[in-house]
Amino acid sequence: MAQPNKNLNKLSDLELSIQISLSGLSFCILQKEFQTISALKHFNFNKKLPPLELLDYFKNIFNTETALQESFSNICVIHDNELSTLVPKPLFEEGSLADYLKFNSKILKSDFITHDDIVLNDSVNVYVPYININNFIYEKFGSFTFKHISTVLIEEILLIEKNTNTTKVYLNVNKNHFEIVIIEKGQLLLYNTFEYTTKEDFIYYVLFTAEQLKLNPETLNLVLIGDINKEDDLYQIAYKYIRNVGFGSRNDTYKYNEKPKYDYSDFTLIKSF
Repeated sequence: MAQPNKNLNKLSDLELSIQISLSGLSFCILQKEFQTISALKHFNFNKKLPPLELLDYFKNIFNTETALQESFSNICVIHDNELSTLVPKPLFEEGSLADYLKFNSKILKSDFITHDDIVLNDSVNVYVPYININNFIYEKFGSFTFKHISTVLIEEILLIEKNTNTTKVYLNVNKNHFEIVIIEKGQLLLYNTFEYTTKEDFIYYVLFTAEQLKLNPETLNLVLIGDINKEDDLYQIAYKYIRNVGFGSRNDTYKYNEKPKYDYSDFTLIKSF
């Protein structure tokens, strides 16, 4: 989804990617000519913020971070929340956006609802963006693109797994929630997102999802991306119950002034370029 053109500096060599949720935000800057990520920063909140507080925090970061004072040729905002649902393209009607969402998400009459096309899956991702964040970015920069985090995840994982013949279960792990994308023979089988507070919550949701799809923990391939490593309790408990656990990769060729933690972290943020 793209906002109409206003005043982005098309002569700039810099592109900005921002990922925003109620519990944190991150951004990175790509110097396109040299294919170099020149800035990569994360801000974790101690709690989930109400949307108005989120906007105040967001504005403060833009006013205080030197890297964000530059001009950008392209900006992409990734909205990270649970307010999304997938609709097969042949069944999609633009006038029914609220109807698609209301069955699995709590939405308000005042919510702005939009959608992304996922061409590789012949589907439409219907979701609620943080519209106050979008408005702020538009007022400050003009033209920009925004997507839901699940759009980026599904598109990129489908590209990675397009020739696979096995079933892969991807988990994009964040501090208090994770997204799950399951691919079977190169096709999307399931997408969902879960909040967790303990490692037991985490593994329960993973195993419950596998059980519903009749996937055997002894044979399925679990691929971890995001903020997780082998020392984490989440990894340890996953490895206890699932035989094949590994880590994914962004498969990017960027140079980095500030390297991500791992080859598989900041997956959606960096893959949005």
